[in-house]
Amino acid sequence: MDKKVGSLLIVEDEKNLGVTLSEYLRSIGYHCFLATNAQEAREIFKREIPAVVLMDIGLPDENGIELARQFKKGREDFVLLFLSAQNNPEIKVEGLEIGAEDYITKPFALKEIIIRLQRILKRQGERGHISSSQILLGKMTLSFDRFEIENDQGLVTPLSQKECGILKLLYKNKNKAVTREEMIVKIWGGNHFPSNRTIDNYIVKLRKLFETNSKKDPEIISIRGIGYKLSLKNENSLSRITP
Repeated sequence: MDKKVGSLLIVEDEKNLGVTLSEYLRSIGYHCFLATNAQEAREIFKREIPAVVLMDIGLPDENGIELARQFKKGREDFVLLFLSAQNNPEIKVEGLEIGAEDYITKPFALKEIIIRLQRILKRQGERGHISSSQILLGKMTLSFDRFEIENDQGLVTPLSQKECGILKLLYKNKNKAVTREEMIVKIWGGNHFPSNRTIDNYIVKLRKLFETNSKKDPEIISIRGIGYKLSLKNENSLSRITP
């Protein structure tokens, strides 16, 4: 694997295990962040918008199942795997029911993690989910892990975490309307409530970025009284850069 496949958050209170796992995943191309408790995990999850979360259950300040449930309420466009020493079938079922792709019991081999991740991300890609760190918007390249967008003339513009989040949500729902309320809930989370005007201001800036693309495709369209959608004049103008 010679390309980064997007950011990955490891939530593991055993620091030695977390560091070992993080270093190993980085060595094969993953862009990793490590949190040893729920508070750190929340901060990283909101700031970095990870594509993958490896979640321990026995955290010192909160149950990993509950933390993962909160993450899923705010966003659904990430891959969740549980890593736990608890081999209780009921806990495993609970984890899978909230949207986990897998439940891996400790101890495990590092190679096992890689094999399962690769299989899951392959299935996600086949179903059309975002599992790569980059996508092509016409001839523009959007890089989620580097928080930047490059137009067809080679101009690179940095993006904020919120701008990346809005573009990812619009991309996931391409050619469909996304309400301002949905953007607020999925990008800002349940504890922060910006106004609709805040959303509009972000959209104004993102539209200006698309205007620098010579083909003007795709573009962000206003849906009166509802929100916005990412509109494509040519469906072939949007494609994925696969890992």
